[in-house]
Amino acid sequence: MTAAYILGINMVIAGIFAIAFGVVATMNRNASGARWLSAGYATGIFTVLLEFAIPWQANALPVAVAIFLVYLLTLTFCVIGVARHYAVTSHAKYLGAIWLVSLLALPVTFTLPYGTLERGFLYQLPYFAMQVLGCFVIVRSGRREPLDLLLIALSLLAAFTYLSKPMIGWAVGMASASQGYMASTYAAISQMLGAITLVSLALVLLLVMMRDATAEMVARSETDVLSGILNRRGFDAHAEKALAAAREQAESVTLVAADIDHFKTVNDTYGHAIGDAVIARFAQLLKTAAGEGAVVGRLGGEEFAVLLAGSNLAEGRRFAESVRERFCAAPLAELGIDRTITASFGVAQLTLADNLFDLARRADSALYRAKRSGRNQVSLALGELTPKPPSPRTALA
Repeated sequence: MTAAYILGINMVIAGIFAIAFGVVATMNRNASGARWLSAGYATGIFTVLLEFAIPWQANALPVAVAIFLVYLLTLTFCVIGVARHYAVTSHAKYLGAIWLVSLLALPVTFTLPYGTLERGFLYQLPYFAMQVLGCFVIVRSGRREPLDLLLIALSLLAAFTYLSKPMIGWAVGMASASQGYMASTYAAISQMLGAITLVSLALVLLLVMMRDATAEMVARSETDVLSGILNRRGFDAHAEKALAAAREQAESVTLVAADIDHFKTVNDTYGHAIGDAVIARFAQLLKTAAGEGAVVGRLGGEEFAVLLAGSNLAEGRRFAESVRERFCAAPLAELGIDRTITASFGVAQLTLADNLFDLARRADSALYRAKRSGRNQVSLALGELTPKPPSPRTALA
């Protein structure tokens, strides 16, 4: 299989992936990384066209320099695309450093005799650095899922592939000039390695983007748009997982049910826009106070729930009292509200016989008791301190 044939295949593959990443970017306007990757693979096509042109040049130096720079630009676009997708912003200075060093070394690189190890290493070193930078970006993101680890491994493999090319050229022999590159055995091997790298990295990147797009869709379907916390569907799904994990680790679990007092009056007096702002304010207060690991959701209207893994009834009460006091004392003048708004809370602790429905039912019963007793207070489902038989008709609250 000749180098020209493999080079043609690489051009077609680059075009296919340029279109694929372009489609991803078109379907998801937030996928800025896909746009850069599409630009990178499209730019790679020009590298191939220049490779085809070099045998016909009397003086191959200008085209050879153009090939080097265009391919370096291709890798730059791909690194930017990966960084955009992984939301890493600390890569620009490293890209600038690689380009600066590459441009400064350009006269030395292309002055050295063609086919020597020294020229080969200087030529491939910027490509190696770009590929290592791509690995750094992914590592810096903190993502450690299997696809991310696979992408890191493939990027490192691709990086060292660039460094291996001068040794391969030395072992199999290279042409005496750039014009003879296409007819050499080294060219066939180099382009074959390029094809493998091109396909493997692009496929894994597409899988990463599909995974993250799916996760984003799931997150949107589980998120309450107004408050920014989980909706009922999301709360139930995440709470079930948290309960299962807590049972496995023998941890106590507390559920706090909350309701903004006289919320209809707030809407009727100040309007629904102000009412929405109050809901958002209360939701963020719950989320901030609960911290990482808690499951916080808006179940509908002015009703909220917080699942606190690793907390007992007393700790759940302290959490609820803290939120109640902070919400009651929160200044709302900037929202145009000239009165105090309060909230009521019900707290229940998980028992051996509980499922999520049982726990929520008893927390709700405690909440309603708090509202019947005058509102702006925390009520406990004390019956949960004694395990109950698993009967759906049992009411301990």
